[in-house]
Amino acid sequence: MAITVDMMKKVPVREQAPKERAANFEEVCLGYNEEEARAESERCLNCKNPMCVEGCPVSINIPAFIAKVKTGDDAEAYRIISESSALPAVCGRVCPQETQCEGKCIRGIRGEAVSIGKLERYVADRAKELNIKPEPVAKNGHKVAVIGAGPSGLTCAGDLARLGYEVTIFEALHKAGGVLVYGIPEFRLPKEKVVAREIENVENLGVKIETDVVVGRSVTIEELMEKEGYEAVFVGSGAGLPRFMGIPGEQALGVFSANEYLTRSNLMHAYREDSRTPIYRAKRAVVVGGGNVAMDAARTALRLGAETHIVYRRSEEELPARKEEVGHAKEEGIIFNLLTNPVEITTDPETGWVNGITCIRMQLGEPDASGRRRPEAIEGSEFHVDCDCVIMALGTSPNPLLHKTTDGMEVNKKGGIIVNEDEMTTKEGVFAGGDAVTGAATVILAMGAGKQAAKSIDAYLSAKN
Repeated sequence: MAITVDMMKKVPVREQAPKERAANFEEVCLGYNEEEARAESERCLNCKNPMCVEGCPVSINIPAFIAKVKTGDDAEAYRIISESSALPAVCGRVCPQETQCEGKCIRGIRGEAVSIGKLERYVADRAKELNIKPEPVAKNGHKVAVIGAGPSGLTCAGDLARLGYEVTIFEALHKAGGVLVYGIPEFRLPKEKVVAREIENVENLGVKIETDVVVGRSVTIEELMEKEGYEAVFVGSGAGLPRFMGIPGEQALGVFSANEYLTRSNLMHAYREDSRTPIYRAKRAVVVGGGNVAMDAARTALRLGAETHIVYRRSEEELPARKEEVGHAKEEGIIFNLLTNPVEITTDPETGWVNGITCIRMQLGEPDASGRRRPEAIEGSEFHVDCDCVIMALGTSPNPLLHKTTDGMEVNKKGGIIVNEDEMTTKEGVFAGGDAVTGAATVILAMGAGKQAAKSIDAYLSAKN
């Protein structure tokens, strides 16, 4: 049966039912099939001045790829996307399109924006079905090292490989992918079906990936450049150092950083019954924070059997997480304790294990430097929430190992590597981008930084040679 297209509304995307998905780790969103994608592509106006492209951090030619979807040429649509993005199947799933490309879509002025992200996902998944693989480019004789196999590192490496550079990525963990494998749950981003294939595509361009290499310990940046012949280095090591509140009880048993909790579940498969590295399965979990990581941690705890609460000090309007993720969390049964802030984590005196968290109610005052209204505690409003697990999802900072072991590379007060407009650090020939510079941000912004760094490295080495 043909789909009737309402030009003012998106073609609905299929999803697992909330009760069903809350009990498994399978992907929640099922994406568009061919008929649905063709129907949604009909809504694109193919604007002469496409604002959606301006809203994309990697500048995908969105109208052009959607036009190919409309005519059924999915292979050409994939080629167009691949000119700008090394990770389309990832971006189509986890990018905040509503504030980027779709937020600029003209259709969105009087109706709903075109589902650009879902169409990108469709094209990338179709490329897998069609077995489309990138071809390696002839080498130009110059070597570049990339530190970190996350979104920024993979993007930088892929773009440099397309320019003919011999690129090696050095990854500290045993598997490539960075936050894509350790931070984002399987139900949002399947590892083998999606991430592994995207990494394979980067390797097909000729990029080498060496895992279990901790730059700063196994080898230094100076050794890579002076002894191993790398003419430039890109640092895309991310931000894996978790933040805590500094409240009493944070060192108790049963308190996790979201970083550790998600890494154990995602990368080490601790959620599986046959896992050799099992994770604690709480009866009642409290997640502190309101970003996408907090939603991921809460929805993971729920799937592991816990009644799960999110504690956030501002209102729902200020939640930094994507609306789609908040909506999914609510549908699955996550309980939101908003305008609430923890002041102490309590423990069982005999075991030292968490037995609850004391919170205080908040109200919103005047806007702070971020433009959001500042939360203020309401005196005398303390209350207690019983729980046996607390997960702190308060953001992360760059690990200090690299700059402490690299002469001449400076960082700012928050530990972010200082770079100029060309992404070069204060050390000659060393570039950086993504979370290692900005602190924790989105996948697509990290990719944009990797893309800019690749251009700058090419210009830098071209000028030298």
